[in-house]
Amino acid sequence: MAQPNFLNVGVIGTGWVGGIRANSCAHSALVDELHIAEIDAGRQRQIIAETDPASITDNWQTLIDNNSIDLIIIAMTPETARFPIVMAALNAGKHVFVEKPLAPSISEAEDAYALATAKKLKISIGYSRRFDPRYVYVKKALMDGAIGEPVTCLISRHSTRELGEKITGRSKMSPTSIGGVHDLDFLLWCLQPRKPIRVYSQQAGKLFSRKSDTPDHQWVMVTMDDGTTITAGVGWILPVGYPNYVQAWIEVVGTEGALTIDDTHKEVQFNNVKDGIRYPMSSMPGEPVDHVFAGSMQDETVHFLEAVAYDRPAMVTPEEAILVMKVYNAADLSAERGEPVFLPRNGS
Repeated sequence: MAQPNFLNVGVIGTGWVGGIRANSCAHSALVDELHIAEIDAGRQRQIIAETDPASITDNWQTLIDNNSIDLIIIAMTPETARFPIVMAALNAGKHVFVEKPLAPSISEAEDAYALATAKKLKISIGYSRRFDPRYVYVKKALMDGAIGEPVTCLISRHSTRELGEKITGRSKMSPTSIGGVHDLDFLLWCLQPRKPIRVYSQQAGKLFSRKSDTPDHQWVMVTMDDGTTITAGVGWILPVGYPNYVQAWIEVVGTEGALTIDDTHKEVQFNNVKDGIRYPMSSMPGEPVDHVFAGSMQDETVHFLEAVAYDRPAMVTPEEAILVMKVYNAADLSAERGEPVFLPRNGS
Protein backbone atom coordinates (compact mmCIF):
# COMPACT_ATOMS: atom_id res chain seq x y z
CA MET A 1 0.00 0.00 0.00
CA ALA A 2 1.22 3.48 -0.84
CA GLN A 3 2.24 5.71 2.02
CA PRO A 4 -0.43 8.30 2.85
CA ASN A 5 -0.01 12.04 2.78
CA PHE A 6 -0.77 13.18 6.31
CA LEU A 7 -3.29 15.98 6.36
CA ASN A 8 -3.96 19.27 8.03
CA VAL A 9 -7.75 19.64 8.18
CA GLY A 10 -9.98 22.62 8.81
CA VAL A 11 -13.58 22.19 10.01
CA ILE A 12 -15.94 25.14 9.56
CA GLY A 13 -18.93 24.85 11.88
CA THR A 14 -18.84 22.40 14.78
CA GLY A 15 -22.46 22.07 15.82
CA TRP A 16 -24.18 18.69 15.87
CA VAL A 17 -22.90 17.37 12.53
CA GLY A 18 -19.71 19.42 12.33
CA GLY A 19 -18.81 18.27 15.82
CA ILE A 20 -18.97 14.65 14.69
CA ARG A 21 -16.74 15.45 11.71
CA ALA A 22 -14.25 17.33 13.90
CA ASN A 23 -14.05 14.51 16.44
CA SER A 24 -13.59 11.97 13.65
CA CYS A 25 -10.67 13.99 12.31
CA ALA A 26 -9.17 14.44 15.78
CA HIS A 27 -9.08 10.66 16.24
CA SER A 28 -7.75 9.83 12.77
CA ALA A 29 -4.12 8.83 12.35
CA LEU A 30 -4.19 10.52 8.93
CA VAL A 31 -4.71 13.97 10.43
CA ASP A 32 -1.64 15.85 11.59
CA GLU A 33 -3.26 19.16 12.57
CA LEU A 34 -6.93 20.04 13.14
CA HIS A 35 -8.07 23.65 12.81
CA ILE A 36 -11.55 24.83 13.79
CA ALA A 37 -13.76 27.76 12.81
CA GLU A 38 -16.73 28.16 15.19
CA ILE A 39 -18.62 31.38 15.96
CA ASP A 40 -20.22 30.31 19.25
CA ALA A 41 -17.90 30.92 22.21
CA GLY A 42 -19.51 28.23 24.37
CA ARG A 43 -19.21 25.66 21.62
CA GLN A 44 -15.61 26.71 21.07
CA ARG A 45 -14.80 25.73 24.64
CA GLN A 46 -16.54 22.37 24.20
CA ILE A 47 -14.84 21.50 20.93
CA ILE A 48 -11.43 22.49 22.32
CA ALA A 49 -11.97 20.03 25.18
CA GLU A 50 -13.11 17.32 22.77
CA THR A 51 -10.52 17.66 19.99
CA ASP A 52 -7.56 19.75 21.23
CA PRO A 53 -7.24 21.57 17.88
CA ALA A 54 -4.07 23.26 16.66
CA SER A 55 -6.06 26.48 16.29
CA ILE A 56 -9.57 27.82 16.68
CA THR A 57 -11.15 30.99 15.29
CA ASP A 58 -14.55 32.57 14.81
CA ASN A 59 -13.74 33.55 11.20
CA TRP A 60 -13.86 30.85 8.52
CA GLN A 61 -11.72 32.96 6.20
CA THR A 62 -8.80 32.38 8.58
CA LEU A 63 -8.86 28.68 7.68
CA ILE A 64 -9.08 29.45 3.97
CA ASP A 65 -6.06 31.75 4.24
CA ASN A 66 -4.03 29.16 6.16
CA ASN A 67 -1.72 27.72 3.50
CA SER A 68 -0.86 24.70 5.66
CA ILE A 69 -4.45 23.36 5.58
CA ASP A 70 -5.01 20.70 2.91
CA LEU A 71 -8.68 19.88 3.35
CA ILE A 72 -11.74 21.85 4.48
CA ILE A 73 -14.92 20.32 5.93
CA ILE A 74 -17.88 22.71 5.69
CA ALA A 75 -20.71 22.02 8.14
CA MET A 76 -21.83 25.46 9.31
CA THR A 77 -25.39 26.72 9.14
CA PRO A 78 -27.46 28.10 7.57
CA GLU A 79 -27.21 25.61 4.74
CA THR A 80 -27.79 28.30 2.12
CA ALA A 81 -24.54 30.10 3.08
CA ARG A 82 -22.13 27.27 2.29
CA PHE A 83 -21.49 27.76 -1.42
CA PRO A 84 -19.25 30.86 -1.15
CA ILE A 85 -17.08 28.96 1.34
CA VAL A 86 -16.89 25.99 -1.04
CA MET A 87 -15.62 28.21 -3.85
CA ALA A 88 -13.22 30.09 -1.58
CA ALA A 89 -11.72 26.80 -0.37
CA LEU A 90 -11.33 25.42 -3.89
CA ASN A 91 -9.79 28.65 -5.14
CA ALA A 92 -7.32 28.39 -2.25
CA GLY A 93 -6.30 24.92 -3.45
CA LYS A 94 -8.00 22.91 -0.72
CA HIS A 95 -9.96 19.67 -1.00
CA VAL A 96 -13.57 20.10 0.14
CA PHE A 97 -16.10 17.99 1.96
CA VAL A 98 -19.42 19.83 2.34
CA GLU A 99 -22.73 18.94 3.94
CA LYS A 100 -25.61 19.18 1.52
CA PRO A 101 -26.49 21.26 -0.32
CA LEU A 102 -23.31 21.86 -2.27
CA ALA A 103 -24.79 24.90 -4.02
CA PRO A 104 -28.05 26.83 -4.43
CA SER A 105 -28.37 25.80 -8.09
CA ILE A 106 -27.24 23.11 -10.49
CA SER A 107 -25.19 25.56 -12.56
CA GLU A 108 -23.30 26.70 -9.45
CA ALA A 109 -22.68 23.08 -8.42
CA GLU A 110 -21.29 22.41 -11.89
CA ASP A 111 -19.01 25.44 -11.50
CA ALA A 112 -17.68 24.00 -8.23
CA TYR A 113 -16.97 20.61 -9.78
CA ALA A 114 -15.33 22.22 -12.81
CA LEU A 115 -13.08 24.29 -10.56
CA ALA A 116 -12.16 21.21 -8.50
CA THR A 117 -11.29 19.29 -11.68
CA ALA A 118 -9.21 22.16 -13.05
CA LYS A 119 -7.25 22.37 -9.80
CA LYS A 120 -7.04 18.56 -9.37
CA LEU A 121 -8.88 18.72 -6.06
CA LYS A 122 -11.33 16.30 -4.48
CA ILE A 123 -14.80 17.45 -3.50
CA SER A 124 -17.62 15.41 -1.98
CA ILE A 125 -21.00 15.77 -0.27
CA GLY A 126 -22.15 14.23 3.00
CA TYR A 127 -24.49 11.40 1.94
CA SER A 128 -23.89 9.16 4.94
CA ARG A 129 -26.55 6.52 4.07
CA ARG A 130 -23.95 5.04 1.72
CA PHE A 131 -21.94 4.12 4.83
CA ASP A 132 -24.69 2.34 6.75
CA PRO A 133 -24.24 -1.44 6.25
CA ARG A 134 -28.00 -2.08 6.25
CA TYR A 135 -28.46 0.33 3.37
CA VAL A 136 -25.44 -0.93 1.48
CA TYR A 137 -26.90 -4.43 1.74
CA VAL A 138 -29.77 -3.20 -0.45
CA LYS A 139 -27.31 -2.13 -3.14
CA LYS A 140 -25.43 -5.43 -2.86
CA ALA A 141 -28.66 -7.44 -3.19
CA LEU A 142 -29.62 -5.51 -6.31
CA MET A 143 -26.15 -5.81 -7.85
CA ASP A 144 -26.08 -9.56 -7.14
CA GLY A 145 -29.55 -10.07 -8.59
CA ALA A 146 -30.68 -11.57 -5.28
CA ILE A 147 -34.19 -10.12 -5.59
CA GLY A 148 -34.35 -10.13 -9.36
CA GLU A 149 -35.23 -6.96 -11.22
CA PRO A 150 -36.30 -4.11 -8.93
CA VAL A 151 -39.97 -3.18 -9.23
CA THR A 152 -40.55 -0.59 -6.53
CA CYS A 153 -38.60 1.04 -3.69
CA LEU A 154 -39.96 2.97 -0.71
CA ILE A 155 -38.37 4.95 2.10
CA SER A 156 -40.44 6.77 4.72
CA ARG A 157 -38.39 8.91 7.13
CA HIS A 158 -39.61 11.01 10.07
CA SER A 159 -37.67 13.10 12.58
CA THR A 160 -38.76 14.99 15.68
CA ARG A 161 -40.03 18.54 15.55
CA GLU A 162 -37.01 19.53 17.61
CA LEU A 163 -34.98 19.03 14.44
CA GLY A 164 -37.75 20.61 12.38
CA GLU A 165 -37.64 23.72 14.55
CA LYS A 166 -33.92 24.08 13.92
CA ILE A 167 -34.18 23.65 10.17
CA THR A 168 -37.29 25.74 9.52
CA GLY A 169 -35.93 28.46 11.77
CA ARG A 170 -32.84 28.98 9.61
CA SER A 171 -33.86 27.95 6.10
CA LYS A 172 -36.79 27.86 3.68
CA MET A 173 -35.54 24.72 1.99
CA SER A 174 -38.08 21.94 1.46
CA PRO A 175 -38.06 18.66 3.43
CA THR A 176 -36.81 16.84 0.35
CA SER A 177 -34.00 19.27 -0.47
CA ILE A 178 -32.69 19.30 3.12
CA GLY A 179 -33.49 15.79 4.40
CA GLY A 180 -34.88 13.64 1.60
CA VAL A 181 -31.72 14.05 -0.47
CA HIS A 182 -30.14 11.28 1.61
CA ASP A 183 -32.82 8.84 0.51
CA LEU A 184 -32.92 10.01 -3.09
CA ASP A 185 -29.13 9.73 -3.36
CA PHE A 186 -29.20 6.27 -1.79
CA LEU A 187 -31.93 4.90 -4.07
CA LEU A 188 -30.54 6.43 -7.26
CA TRP A 189 -27.14 4.99 -6.29
CA CYS A 190 -28.66 1.54 -5.72
CA LEU A 191 -30.52 1.57 -9.02
CA GLN A 192 -27.63 2.59 -11.28
CA PRO A 193 -27.40 2.64 -14.29
CA ARG A 194 -31.14 3.36 -14.39
CA LYS A 195 -31.98 7.06 -14.63
CA PRO A 196 -35.00 9.04 -13.43
CA ILE A 197 -37.34 10.32 -16.13
CA ARG A 198 -40.43 11.56 -14.24
CA VAL A 199 -40.89 13.15 -10.80
CA TYR A 200 -44.13 13.87 -8.94
CA SER A 201 -44.29 15.37 -5.48
CA GLN A 202 -46.74 16.64 -2.89
CA GLN A 203 -46.15 18.60 0.30
CA ALA A 204 -48.17 18.91 3.51
CA GLY A 205 -48.06 21.67 6.09
CA LYS A 206 -50.13 22.15 9.23
CA LEU A 207 -47.57 22.88 11.94
CA PHE A 208 -44.49 24.79 10.74
CA SER A 209 -46.51 26.51 8.02
CA ARG A 210 -48.08 28.62 10.79
CA LYS A 211 -44.86 30.60 11.11
CA SER A 212 -42.74 29.77 8.06
CA ASP A 213 -42.93 28.90 4.38
CA THR A 214 -41.54 25.41 5.04
CA PRO A 215 -43.90 22.40 4.83
CA ASP A 216 -44.01 19.68 7.47
CA HIS A 217 -43.69 16.75 5.11
CA GLN A 218 -43.05 15.92 1.46
CA TRP A 219 -43.60 12.80 -0.64
CA VAL A 220 -41.70 12.25 -3.89
CA MET A 221 -42.46 9.60 -6.49
CA VAL A 222 -39.82 8.98 -9.16
CA THR A 223 -40.22 6.81 -12.26
CA MET A 224 -36.99 5.35 -13.64
CA ASP A 225 -36.35 4.75 -17.34
CA ASP A 226 -36.98 1.00 -16.98
CA GLY A 227 -40.28 1.48 -15.15
CA THR A 228 -38.96 0.99 -11.60
CA THR A 229 -40.65 3.35 -9.15
CA ILE A 230 -39.16 5.16 -6.16
CA THR A 231 -41.28 6.63 -3.38
CA ALA A 232 -39.53 8.69 -0.72
CA GLY A 233 -41.19 10.63 2.07
CA VAL A 234 -39.56 12.85 4.68
CA GLY A 235 -41.03 14.91 7.51
CA TRP A 236 -39.96 16.60 10.72
CA ILE A 237 -42.97 16.85 13.03
CA LEU A 238 -42.77 13.76 15.26
CA PRO A 239 -43.41 14.71 18.90
CA VAL A 240 -40.33 15.77 20.83
CA GLY A 241 -38.65 12.75 22.45
CA TYR A 242 -35.09 11.51 22.40
CA PRO A 243 -32.93 14.35 21.00
CA ASN A 244 -32.80 14.27 17.19
CA TYR A 245 -34.61 10.92 17.02
CA VAL A 246 -35.17 9.75 13.44
CA GLN A 247 -37.09 6.72 12.24
CA ALA A 248 -37.26 5.23 8.76
CA TRP A 249 -38.87 2.29 7.03
CA ILE A 250 -37.44 0.83 3.81
CA GLU A 251 -38.98 -1.60 1.32
CA VAL A 252 -37.38 -2.82 -1.91
CA VAL A 253 -39.50 -5.25 -3.91
CA GLY A 254 -38.18 -7.14 -6.92
CA THR A 255 -39.34 -9.79 -9.37
CA GLU A 256 -37.64 -12.58 -7.35
CA GLY A 257 -37.67 -11.30 -3.78
CA ALA A 258 -37.96 -8.37 -1.40
CA LEU A 259 -35.95 -6.54 1.25
CA THR A 260 -37.48 -4.81 4.28
CA ILE A 261 -35.36 -2.75 6.66
CA ASP A 262 -36.68 -1.51 9.97
CA ASP A 263 -34.60 1.59 10.58
CA THR A 264 -36.77 2.92 13.41
CA HIS A 265 -33.93 2.62 15.97
CA LYS A 266 -36.06 0.88 18.59
CA GLU A 267 -33.76 -2.06 19.20
CA VAL A 268 -32.22 -0.20 22.16
CA GLN A 269 -34.67 1.20 24.73
CA PHE A 270 -33.75 3.15 27.84
CA ASN A 271 -36.55 3.83 30.32
CA ASN A 272 -36.23 6.05 33.36
CA VAL A 273 -38.61 7.84 35.71
CA LYS A 274 -37.63 11.33 34.59
CA ASP A 275 -37.95 10.99 30.81
CA GLY A 276 -39.81 7.75 30.12
CA ILE A 277 -38.73 5.61 27.17
CA ARG A 278 -35.77 6.95 25.19
CA TYR A 279 -33.98 5.52 22.17
CA PRO A 280 -30.18 5.93 22.45
CA MET A 281 -28.17 5.91 19.21
CA SER A 282 -31.27 6.83 17.20
CA SER A 283 -30.05 9.96 15.42
CA MET A 284 -29.31 9.70 11.72
CA PRO A 285 -25.63 10.77 11.89
CA GLY A 286 -24.91 8.54 14.88
CA GLU A 287 -23.67 9.19 18.39
CA PRO A 288 -20.46 8.64 20.37
CA VAL A 289 -20.60 5.90 22.99
CA ASP A 290 -17.55 6.09 25.24
CA HIS A 291 -14.56 5.16 23.07
CA VAL A 292 -16.54 4.04 20.01
CA PHE A 293 -18.90 5.74 17.59
CA ALA A 294 -22.32 4.30 16.75
CA GLY A 295 -23.24 5.54 13.30
CA SER A 296 -22.16 5.99 9.69
CA MET A 297 -20.90 9.58 9.70
CA GLN A 298 -17.50 8.78 11.17
CA ASP A 299 -16.88 6.12 8.52
CA GLU A 300 -17.90 8.62 5.84
CA THR A 301 -15.51 11.24 7.22
CA VAL A 302 -12.63 8.79 7.37
CA HIS A 303 -13.41 7.68 3.80
CA PHE A 304 -12.90 11.21 2.50
CA LEU A 305 -9.72 11.66 4.55
CA GLU A 306 -8.40 8.44 2.99
CA ALA A 307 -9.49 9.54 -0.50
CA VAL A 308 -7.31 12.63 -0.15
CA ALA A 309 -4.45 11.01 1.75
CA TYR A 310 -4.12 8.07 -0.65
CA ASP A 311 -5.37 9.89 -3.78
CA ARG A 312 -8.37 7.61 -4.19
CA PRO A 313 -11.74 8.49 -5.76
CA ALA A 314 -14.34 10.01 -3.43
CA MET A 315 -17.53 7.99 -2.98
CA VAL A 316 -19.99 10.56 -4.38
CA THR A 317 -19.19 11.45 -7.99
CA PRO A 318 -20.06 14.82 -9.56
CA GLU A 319 -22.54 13.13 -11.89
CA GLU A 320 -24.34 11.47 -8.97
CA ALA A 321 -24.50 14.68 -6.97
CA ILE A 322 -25.87 16.70 -9.91
CA LEU A 323 -28.49 14.03 -10.61
CA VAL A 324 -29.75 14.18 -7.02
CA MET A 325 -30.02 17.97 -7.33
CA LYS A 326 -32.02 17.60 -10.54
CA VAL A 327 -34.45 15.21 -8.85
CA TYR A 328 -35.08 17.26 -5.72
CA ASN A 329 -35.40 20.46 -7.77
CA ALA A 330 -37.94 18.64 -9.95
CA ALA A 331 -39.76 17.46 -6.81
CA ASP A 332 -40.09 21.00 -5.47
CA LEU A 333 -41.25 22.23 -8.87
CA SER A 334 -43.79 19.41 -9.08
CA ALA A 335 -45.16 20.24 -5.62
CA GLU A 336 -45.48 23.88 -6.63
CA ARG A 337 -47.21 23.14 -9.95
CA GLY A 338 -49.25 20.13 -8.86
CA GLU A 339 -48.12 18.08 -11.86
CA PRO A 340 -45.30 15.70 -12.84
CA VAL A 341 -41.96 17.05 -14.03
CA PHE A 342 -40.10 15.15 -16.74
CA LEU A 343 -36.33 14.58 -16.89
CA PRO A 344 -34.17 13.51 -19.87
CA ARG A 345 -33.96 9.79 -20.55
CA ASN A 346 -30.75 7.76 -20.42
CA GLY A 347 -28.38 8.85 -23.17
CA SER A 348 -30.38 11.94 -24.13
